[in-house]
Amino acid sequence: MKAHTKETQATMTPAKALNFLKEGNQRFQHNLKANRNLLEQVNDTADGQFPFATILSCIDSRVSAELVFDQGLGDIFSIRIAGNFINQDILGSMEFACKLAGTKLLVVLGHTSCGAVKGACDHARLGHLTALINKIEPAVAAVKEPRDESLRNSRNLDFVDAVSEANVKMAIDHIRSQSKILCEMEEAGEIAIVGAMYDISTGEVSFYE
Repeated sequence: MKAHTKETQATMTPAKALNFLKEGNQRFQHNLKANRNLLEQVNDTADGQFPFATILSCIDSRVSAELVFDQGLGDIFSIRIAGNFINQDILGSMEFACKLAGTKLLVVLGHTSCGAVKGACDHARLGHLTALINKIEPAVAAVKEPRDESLRNSRNLDFVDAVSEANVKMAIDHIRSQSKILCEMEEAGEIAIVGAMYDISTGEVSFYE
């Protein structure tokens, strides 16, 4: 499989880009990697890059976007931060990726059993981690069930995963409300903005479309 070129990127649509990721995740789940010569892709992308998607994901070592979507060099922009939340710098990176570099799909990818989300569920406080946790805690408050406080913590993995899902959806809301550029591109059909969850026990990515 060759690296994407200006010509292949130009033929890409948001729907086609999403399908590329779905197909890649299917290959990943079945341990069927696309045939790639990575050194050849190094050469092919030396003078420029033409990725088709931008993916915001967690820093979790089990959730590498390039791997779980079976993509090669020059295929995707990968933005990673613990808890896959939105801030000004990440929005700027997304605007660059979509408006200037031409990606057609923007994905916010959460995952099950997320450590950062667990920290938010437990209201952890530790150095600079405290400020990061504070940005995820609104997703904890957004999940109303269970109401029993003894069940609203990291020991309840169903609750953790519900908070992870809420966190993804809130991140998408923040993108649309805080970035006029990305919102206008989505409204014009130039890009799609979607959320997804990665299951660390199966390797499956489920999209919220």
